[in-house]
Amino acid sequence: MMPACGPSPGELHFLPLARPVPDGAGEFRLPSPEQPFVRGVVTTPVGEVPRVEARLDRTDRRGAWLARWDIGRMRFTVEPGLYALGRPDPDAPVLVTANYKMSFDVLRSALPGRDLWILVLDTRGINVWCAAGKGTFGTMELLDRIRASRLDEVVRHRRLIVPQLGAPGLAAHEIRKHSGFRVIYGPVHASDVPRFLDDGCRARPGMRRKRFPFRERLVLVPVELVQALRIGLVAILVLLLAAGLAPGISFAAGVHRYGLPMTLAILAGILAGTVLTPLLLPWLPGRMFSVKGALAGLASFPAVLVPGPWWQGMGRMETAALLLVSLATASWFGMAFTGASTYTSLNGVRREMLRAIPAQFSGLVIGLGMWLLVVYGR
Repeated sequence: MMPACGPSPGELHFLPLARPVPDGAGEFRLPSPEQPFVRGVVTTPVGEVPRVEARLDRTDRRGAWLARWDIGRMRFTVEPGLYALGRPDPDAPVLVTANYKMSFDVLRSALPGRDLWILVLDTRGINVWCAAGKGTFGTMELLDRIRASRLDEVVRHRRLIVPQLGAPGLAAHEIRKHSGFRVIYGPVHASDVPRFLDDGCRARPGMRRKRFPFRERLVLVPVELVQALRIGLVAILVLLLAAGLAPGISFAAGVHRYGLPMTLAILAGILAGTVLTPLLLPWLPGRMFSVKGALAGLASFPAVLVPGPWWQGMGRMETAALLLVSLATASWFGMAFTGASTYTSLNGVRREMLRAIPAQFSGLVIGLGMWLLVVYGR
């Protein structure tokens, strides 16, 4: 049996996918029981472990709703460390998750009536899947958290149940070598964890498949839409000011004649990239999300721009300028969903960005240049 304190940080520098060892890595620490979702403590050989319940209260649900709209999302976290769900004993399973509170809440709410341990990794408030790709749900962090929680003194077994979507960030053989704990990959969805546990930690075939149905795509829309609008509104204000300074007409007339169509073109692009692209994802042709976004932009542009009263007097250059800006915007924000989709991989995302960003940037610059020529070249 290995020492209770585990390996020293200096022994772990060679681990694959490991981030630099932070100061204080592996020092004993338990999460605070003063967090609002904690419902008491469970006494263990290493101290009082915060206890949580499977039932979510109104505060938990409100926090999740706000996070969906990108309000306090990066602060929607729990302290990393060891938690007790119910009244676990030393033989209870240990499940691993991220310190993004929505991930933590989804896991515990799927396990009513269960007694087990939840080991929360410090993923900087990022969910398991994304954190595994970024390296924060990784080998070094898991080893650090095992040691910092003195997990080998809390449980008698040496098994960790890790979400399947966290697998890309972990080197299971190194975790067993340096901690003595064996990694068992659980199902993709937290809702399958109870059946997985009841089947002796054996996953049925359907538990290994990640689907991306309409509902899951829909819940991603609000946060992407809000983030896009924050960027888009700044650009719109600048362009409205530029339109208002057009020579030969009043500020209000310039804003109405040139600024409003550009505003609608940008909003059409944002709508196409953040709403239409994810909702219509399986039916939009092509594999590249940037292309899917641009095609959605082609559909939204006439729907938004044509009904306007200024459409009849708009020349070809101005129309082309607005279309280029709208398509570049739609393509850019459509590409943002590559990190939240089951349709691509990390290497695929990189390849697409290398191809798409130059085209998006060129379209945006050319479109804005043509628009400025129309506004100031009268």
